[in-house]
Amino acid sequence: MYVRKSLSLLIAKTFIKVLRIFGRGGTSLPGKIALKIYPNILKELSSGISSIVVTGTNGKTTTSRIISTILDDANYTFISNKSGANLISGITTVFIENQHKDYKYALLEIDEAAFKTVSKHIDVRYLLITNLFRDQLDRYGEISHTLANIVEGISNCPLAVICINADCSLLSSIGRQVKNKIIYYGIDQPFPTTDYSLSDAPYCFFCKTKYEYSYKTFGHLGGFSCPNCGYSRISPNIAVTTLQEMNEKHSVVEMTVDNLKIKTTINLPGEYNIYNGISAFSIGYTLGIDNKTLTHSLATFKGGFGRMENMSLNGVDTHIILVKNPAGLNSVINYLSTLSKPFVLTLILNDQFADGTDVSWIWDVLFENLQSNISMISHIYISGIRKYDMALRLKYALLPENKITICTTTKELIKTISNPLLIPNTSYILPTYTAMFDLRASLGKQFKLKEFWK
Repeated sequence: MYVRKSLSLLIAKTFIKVLRIFGRGGTSLPGKIALKIYPNILKELSSGISSIVVTGTNGKTTTSRIISTILDDANYTFISNKSGANLISGITTVFIENQHKDYKYALLEIDEAAFKTVSKHIDVRYLLITNLFRDQLDRYGEISHTLANIVEGISNCPLAVICINADCSLLSSIGRQVKNKIIYYGIDQPFPTTDYSLSDAPYCFFCKTKYEYSYKTFGHLGGFSCPNCGYSRISPNIAVTTLQEMNEKHSVVEMTVDNLKIKTTINLPGEYNIYNGISAFSIGYTLGIDNKTLTHSLATFKGGFGRMENMSLNGVDTHIILVKNPAGLNSVINYLSTLSKPFVLTLILNDQFADGTDVSWIWDVLFENLQSNISMISHIYISGIRKYDMALRLKYALLPENKITICTTTKELIKTISNPLLIPNTSYILPTYTAMFDLRASLGKQFKLKEFWK
């Protein structure tokens, strides 16, 4: 066993170095090889380390980055999978790469389908679940199946304190299914751009009666209640009570935490990032970190790789926002509808395994809502493997065809959107998962950007 363990570590570390020399990241393959040689490697390397886990459908990476800022500000020693490689192979690579380093915590973003497996190998002491939305049905199945996977994973974590989005009717049901201590967070009022037309969970989890809502934030999130069995939103421990300011750079909110009112800035725009901010706050709260440190972290955090990541491409102010399902993309469209300055919009749609091979989900996206701010959209560029599917969807959304151009290659797209003469010189790029990595790799080489695993 000792020989197999040593061999697995040697080979994995060699692969990490070689792959990074060639700019390939080395975030998943080394762990996959190590597990093949020595299946117990992750359990042994993570022994004695308290894991802080973030899972759920949307917001995992951004929320993990905010938590990382919180832990840094509070002087915690920890490791994390910054690259976003969130399957068991990626998690294993993180522990291999950081072997022999002095740290007490591991901050881990874990895929919601992989959580039930990974949780058998690590000591989960703090678990944050962001939300549950329909996502990659060909891989995950219906969201009830994803929820069951998460609950099964929690059974491997009897000592974990769980932070749950109180506004998500699916997640709130976990409180009736497990014995763990639960901290609830949520938002006590609707967002200004709330759209009631899409819901992934319209019926009661327990009795299947249609929910009634006192308000909604987006999707099926909000003040839900069942008129038949009485199942309803739980009053959260951490609640956003007032949305004081929402602009193109940040949001300012007032929260109630243990009956104490706290004002904080969340240093990213968009309604969905308010959820990311308060969910990260809930983990800091659970760790016992003081409110001053937590609010400072929320106000100074910067967007990570591909998640509202900002960069200048030949003077063009560029923002990359990952999109992967109807709820997430609808939220981004809501954000774009509030912009008051002209911008160029790019949509990149792929259908590889990590994206979901079924792209019919784009027909549940409310692209029609772009019409409300069409005067600010100077042009729309479309690219990716399924670019023609996206073009057809925009045609049915009745967006002006003279504002839409299809770019057949990544090289052509980059040349177009990074033109220093581009007017306006503000650009928003909305790629699916593999499209984001392909685009970001090309941009990294051309503009010498920071590598995604750093």
